[in-house]
Amino acid sequence: MLGSTHGTLTTDFRARVEACGETPRTAVHSSAAPSAEDAVALDVSGRPLHSDVPDLDRFFRPESVAVIGASDAEGRPNTGITRQLIAWAERVGARLHPVHPTRTTVFGLACHASVADLPEQVDLAVLLVADPLPVIEELAETKVKFAVAFASGFAETGDAGAAAQDRLAAAVQRSGLRLLGPNTNLNAFEAFRQDLDGPAIALITQSGHQGRPVYSLQELGIRLSHWAPTGNEADLETSDFISYFAEQPEVGAIACYVEGLKDGRSFLLAADRAARAGVPVVAVKVGRTETGARMAASHTGKLTGADTVVDAAMRQFGVIRVDGLDELQDTAALLARARRPQADGVVVYSISGGTGAHFSDLATEAGLTLPTLDPAKQDELHQWIPEYLNVANPVDNGGHPVGDWRGRKIIDAILADPSVGVLICPITGPFPPMSDRLAQDLVDAAEQTDKLICVIWGSPVGTEDAYRTTLLGSSRVATFRTFGNCITAVRAYLGHHRFTAAYRSPFDEAPRTPSPSFRKARALMRPGQQLSEHAAKQLLRAYGIRVPREQLVTSAAAAVRAAGLVGYPVVMKASGPQLAHKTELGLVKVALTSASQIRDAYRELTDIARYEDVPLDGILVCQMIERGVEMVVGVTQDDLFGPTVTVGLGGVLVEVLHDAAVRVPPFGEDQARAMLTELRGHALLEGVRGAPPADVDALVEVILRIQRMALELGDDLSELDINPLMVLPRGQGAVALDALAICR
Repeated sequence: MLGSTHGTLTTDFRARVEACGETPRTAVHSSAAPSAEDAVALDVSGRPLHSDVPDLDRFFRPESVAVIGASDAEGRPNTGITRQLIAWAERVGARLHPVHPTRTTVFGLACHASVADLPEQVDLAVLLVADPLPVIEELAETKVKFAVAFASGFAETGDAGAAAQDRLAAAVQRSGLRLLGPNTNLNAFEAFRQDLDGPAIALITQSGHQGRPVYSLQELGIRLSHWAPTGNEADLETSDFISYFAEQPEVGAIACYVEGLKDGRSFLLAADRAARAGVPVVAVKVGRTETGARMAASHTGKLTGADTVVDAAMRQFGVIRVDGLDELQDTAALLARARRPQADGVVVYSISGGTGAHFSDLATEAGLTLPTLDPAKQDELHQWIPEYLNVANPVDNGGHPVGDWRGRKIIDAILADPSVGVLICPITGPFPPMSDRLAQDLVDAAEQTDKLICVIWGSPVGTEDAYRTTLLGSSRVATFRTFGNCITAVRAYLGHHRFTAAYRSPFDEAPRTPSPSFRKARALMRPGQQLSEHAAKQLLRAYGIRVPREQLVTSAAAAVRAAGLVGYPVVMKASGPQLAHKTELGLVKVALTSASQIRDAYRELTDIARYEDVPLDGILVCQMIERGVEMVVGVTQDDLFGPTVTVGLGGVLVEVLHDAAVRVPPFGEDQARAMLTELRGHALLEGVRGAPPADVDALVEVILRIQRMALELGDDLSELDINPLMVLPRGQGAVALDALAICR
């Protein structure tokens, strides 16, 4: 994007350059102007359904670069940075122009006194100044496409820094250029090996040091194509780079280290773009604990988000979340280079029965499928493996053959089984010449098959030729150092391809216009108030969610008449705008079967409310619903993602069991059903101890209707809680027995 703002070099340029020292890192809260397409393509809540993909070609491979504040003075921080940028510009074939108000040359290159004196329009400006704001304003006239600000002291430092960052972001938006940083570093200008081929990993990090393990994969023969150190993300953010990398043909996987997200919807749109393209995104996301979230927020000044919501959102859009940097590098490397699996079955092949049993336990516990090889295949393997050894899976060869062709025959026979998509060979330690021949046979077999072969080289030394030369020299064998990392990576590999094969973008089907229910619901909203149970149930009715027959009454006589109309037995409950936990206060009476019980219950409920000083709008006389499975369905607002939908086991133990699943709208029926399978108590819906199966279809329908409500009411609905939602036996539906709604 090109800017049109005009400006001149300010008189304090010299002071800013001379004040510049080491430039750590910073954060921001702003967003670029939406495109015309984005302005039109909004869902019913007003959130975008599409995002622009920034054209970052000229950022990563510019034709011309300006270094503002360049220096070759001995001992100055900018000198080392300038030297590195000159070397990088030579590698990518860019012309570099130093800019400094008092120098005529820098490292032998002609130096210009100001941005206005540059001999050409440059693609990229690197700002080695303590305060980038005035320079951004000066760059607008020159129509620079991109700028990088290393300076720190912004949102990561507190409120004053955040305000400074907001001013910087606003200036960037006015200028039309795109900014990386502030509080970033030189990782984008690292030297990448050019002698490696095959699909590459593109790396995104908010902390440069955390990307070092992935960058170092080049020393193991794994290609790295880009590194985007996003820093505080005053403008360009993680989502921009995910969207861009997903469309680069050389990128086989995107590896991310994320501390905070700038905007939840933009992240989901970027993940959606990667999922559509089939490009795996592997991420470490900090903030699982309160301590981690606090440290991450202080580092970039950004929201880490509620971890349960972040985790669910990533899973929903196919982002593979891992915990360690070692998992990040191993999983990204496998996903970048492995071909599409032909089957989900995993076979473990080992030279030790103990090793095979140990690994198989861990793999099965992690959810990998270890199929039992059929009798014919076992008979075939026993041609080369003694009969007393188990070859059903895991396959125990008792010692890989060294002196003849049998070892390769065993491997080829396993790979020929149509149920096998992955062969994993754990080698817990080197045992020459057996381990050497085994490694070579595995590499040779990998060259002849499209199926994935993984090796775990368990030696703590890692200097053996079989490892350093044979295994790491192969681009077709995935080599790991630990059981855990291998299992994590293989599970992610199989899961990614299952996910993308079935993926349908929820943004394509997201509602764009309000339903007829919206007008009814909007009339029931009371800004800033909690609705009474009766009003909250009317809200549910507006969206077609079934509630019991009930009447709101204000006298004992009216209660008796209502019970006759509703039908005995009935439930009586106090109803008021400030009531959240009626059961604890004794404000619920169940299984009432006579007029006398109704009158007594009315008197008792109103007495308790008067004693507890709880204002009532009346007493609800409700139809009593037969027992089913008690669930909870609700809506909450997340700081990053907006409205979220939760489903879990309900009733009085909901806050004890904490058995719930979360999704971020929009999502389809498949995700609604997936929420239920994530629950530890999912078996209750299938029927246990003689109970009939629950009406899961009706439950899914409620979840989808609640999602529609969440989208249409948007931020105006701060919280909604249906607890319990009684899911009746199959074919009988689901009924919301109680509801709480809080308006913004």
